[in-house]
Amino acid sequence: MAARKRSGKSQWYLMDLHLHTPASGDYQEPANTYLDILRKAEARNLDIIAFTDHNTVGGYKAMMDHIEKLNYLESLGRATKDETRELAEYRRLLGKILVLPGFEFTATFGFHILGIFSQQTGVRELEHILLSLNVPPSVLDTGSSNVGASSDVLTAYRLINEAGGIVIAAHANSTHGVAMRGFDFGGQTKIAYTQDPNLHALEVTDLDRRGRGATDRFFDGTKPEYPRRMRCIQGSDAHRINADPGASRNQNLGVGDRVTEVLLPERSFEALLEMFQSNDYSLTRPYAGNRKPIDYIQTAREQGNSIVQAFHEKVTRRGGMLYAIVADICAMANTNGGTIYCGLTADPKVEPIGVQPPNKAIEMLTAEIEQRITPPLNVIIDTQETQGKKIVRIQIPRGDDPPYAIDENKIYVRDEAETTLAVRDEIVRLVGGRPSPVEAPEPPAPILPVEVVPVAVEPPPAARPTEIEPPKTGVEVLETEQRKGKLYHMMRDLRNGNIVKNVTRASARRLWHYAILEKEKNPVDQSKVTWQGNLGLWKRQKRGGAVRYDLVQKTDEGLRVYYGVTEDGMHGPWQAFITEDDED
Repeated sequence: MAARKRSGKSQWYLMDLHLHTPASGDYQEPANTYLDILRKAEARNLDIIAFTDHNTVGGYKAMMDHIEKLNYLESLGRATKDETRELAEYRRLLGKILVLPGFEFTATFGFHILGIFSQQTGVRELEHILLSLNVPPSVLDTGSSNVGASSDVLTAYRLINEAGGIVIAAHANSTHGVAMRGFDFGGQTKIAYTQDPNLHALEVTDLDRRGRGATDRFFDGTKPEYPRRMRCIQGSDAHRINADPGASRNQNLGVGDRVTEVLLPERSFEALLEMFQSNDYSLTRPYAGNRKPIDYIQTAREQGNSIVQAFHEKVTRRGGMLYAIVADICAMANTNGGTIYCGLTADPKVEPIGVQPPNKAIEMLTAEIEQRITPPLNVIIDTQETQGKKIVRIQIPRGDDPPYAIDENKIYVRDEAETTLAVRDEIVRLVGGRPSPVEAPEPPAPILPVEVVPVAVEPPPAARPTEIEPPKTGVEVLETEQRKGKLYHMMRDLRNGNIVKNVTRASARRLWHYAILEKEKNPVDQSKVTWQGNLGLWKRQKRGGAVRYDLVQKTDEGLRVYYGVTEDGMHGPWQAFITEDDED
C-alpha cells in the first residue's frame, strides 16, 4: 500500500528523561531520597521520567533494591509501620509515574549520551553495556562523569540502540554536546555525531526559542550538510530537587524545570520508543506550562516553503492543484523527504481555509498517490488542526528505491523550495544509487579536546583564499560552450556539489535560469563588489520570500561567482554579509 491514514486515540504526557540521583558523584543534594525525587516529579505533574546517572545505573538499582527489601519484609509480616507507609507511597507514585532506567555515558573527549531503557531491562544488562563502552568497573559504583579512555560517540550510539535503548545526545547544543555549536573545527565529526542512524534525538537547551538561531531550526533537514531532520527534546538535567535560586537561567535546574510533552497512545516504554523511531515530529513539543501550547503548524508556516516543506491551499483537481501536490510528494521522495500541509498557504499572516471534508481529501490523495507514483511509496496522511481549522498533513519519507516517477516517466526533484523535473544528470545519479544522508562518515582523525586546540588552526582567509569553502546553497556556472548557435552550461549545485551538464535556458529551473541570465547579461564588476578580504557581495535581493545573495570569491584559479545563496548556506566568514534586517 502506497499511502496510509494515521488513526488512533492518543494523549499528551509530560516527560523529563534526564534526572540525576544521589548515585551521581556530582549530585548537589545527596541527602535526598528516591521518594523525594518521585514526590517532586508528582508535584510537577510528570508522567514519565528516567534516572540517568553518570556512567552508572546505581540510582535506579538502589531504589529498586530498597523496594524489593520492603516487599520482602511485608511478605514476612515484619515490616514496621513506617516501612509499610513507605512501600505504599512507592506503589502509589510508581503507579502514576513511569520511571525508566538509564544512564548518561561520557564518550571519548567528554561528549555526553543518554541511554534510556525499558523497566524490563535488568540492571546487570545495563551495567554490561557500560562495561562494553569501557567504563571502569569502579565508576559503576561512584557515578563519576570522568571515565578516562571510554568508547567513541558512534560506538555508543550503536551499542545502546542494538540493546533496545533510546539514544539521545545530551544537551547537544551546550557543554559536552555533540553538536559543538560555535566551533569551526571538526565539521565532518559534527555531521557524523548528529546524523547517525542509531541516534534517536537531540536534547537541547533552547527548545522554546524561535527563529533561525534555534538548535531545532538548524537540524530541521534544510541544511545541505545535515539533511536528516533530527527530533529535538528537552530535559532538566537535574542534579537537585529544586532549582538553585542563586544560579543563572538554565543552570542547576530542579526536577521538571525543563520538560517535553509527548503524544502517545499509552504511557509505556514501547510507545515511547516507537515515537522516537518515527518521523512524525509533531509528537513532541516543549511544555508551555500555563501558556498556550505551541502550534507547530503555525511555526512551520513561519519557516515557510523549503526543500523539506510545502503548503497547498486546496486539494482539488481544478487548476492542476492535486497534481502539484503529487509532484511535491514525488520530488521530496527523490530528495530529502519532507512534509506537505494542505488547507493553508505558507504565509503565517493569512488565516487557514482548512480542508472540508478532510476524509474525502485524504481518500483522493491516497488513490492518486497509489495510482500515479511508482515504485510504491509509503507516505502517511492524517488530519491536524491549526487556528480552529482542519488541515491535511502528508509525511513523505526519503525514498529507498529512487527514482520515483509520476505516470512512470515524470521524475521530479526538490531544489530549495521549488519542485522541478529532474534533468538528465540528476536522473542518472538517482538511478545509480545514492548514499544515505544518515550514513555520515567516521571522523577522519580524532578531534582534540576544545581546551587544547591550538589558537591558530586556520590561517587568515587572505593568506589561503582557496581554503574557504563555497557557500552551501545556491548554484555556480562552471562552464559555457556554444554548439550550433546554442549555449550549453555546466552547473554546480552548491547544496550537494552535484554537477549537471548541458543545461540550456529552456531546460534550466528557476534559480539556474537566473544564474545563466546574470552571467550572460550582468557579469560581475569587481569594482562594485563589497569585499571582505577575498570574499565579496555582488548582489542582495529578496526573491520567493527569502533573501538571496550573489557572492564572489577570489581564488588561485580566478573569480568564482555563487548565485542565489540563502542564509542557510552562508557559513563562517560568508556570514559577514548577512545584515540584521535579513535575520528578522
